[in-house]
Amino acid sequence: MTTIWLFSILSVIFISCVSLVGIFTLSFQEAKLKKWLLYLVSFAAGAMLGDGFIHLLPKSLLENTKSEAVGFSILIGIVLFFILEKVIFWRHCHQPTTEKHVHSFGLINLVGDGLHNFIDGIIIAASFLVSLPLGLATSIAVLVHEIPQEIGDFGVLLHAGYTKRQAIFYNFLSAAAALFGAVITLIVGAGAEGIVSFLLPLTIGGFIYIAAADLLPELHREKHTAESFLQLFFFLLGIGLMALLLLLE
Repeated sequence: MTTIWLFSILSVIFISCVSLVGIFTLSFQEAKLKKWLLYLVSFAAGAMLGDGFIHLLPKSLLENTKSEAVGFSILIGIVLFFILEKVIFWRHCHQPTTEKHVHSFGLINLVGDGLHNFIDGIIIAASFLVSLPLGLATSIAVLVHEIPQEIGDFGVLLHAGYTKRQAIFYNFLSAAAALFGAVITLIVGAGAEGIVSFLLPLTIGGFIYIAAADLLPELHREKHTAESFLQLFFFLLGIGLMALLLLLE
């Protein structure tokens, strides 16, 4: 059990530190940054779908005696992330951004992102409770999704009127919510096996929603053939990495 705690906490801390990546993008040209982000988004979509269908789904079916329960939990995960995204984009303010007027959508984004990160912590810890290879695969899938998301969140906070220092601090604070989610899951999950069998398909639903509703639509905006093939390559690379991780099991 000590190994599970160690791997879970270290994985969550490492992923939380990704929230600091935004500061390193300030020197990039916008066109170049957007180009590389699309490749990363492609890889993230493939990794999340690969983890969901190659690792999480088989484990979920083993953990649950009723396949119907797995299906319902996956749907709950999709609905949960749909609601979460609705909360993030709930309000928009049209007053100009000034030092005295910070847009409310910045705070809403922080709250929504904090909840998202809290759920990520739950997902990672629940996966490690099943097995170390599954926890590793899920951590990688969350990590590659977090990088473009955290860069975007950093930009949102700057646009909302926060200073660079404030944006870094609050974004990291929001990311640290994942640690609380992981600790709670490790404490509760150690004494209640049922929570793991519920959280795994919930994770699948979340991964499917993020990949299908948020990541893949971004890729369809690219019309150039060469760029599209590169995106497909990185998408398949993400799936391939999840398949290779089966060798660790």
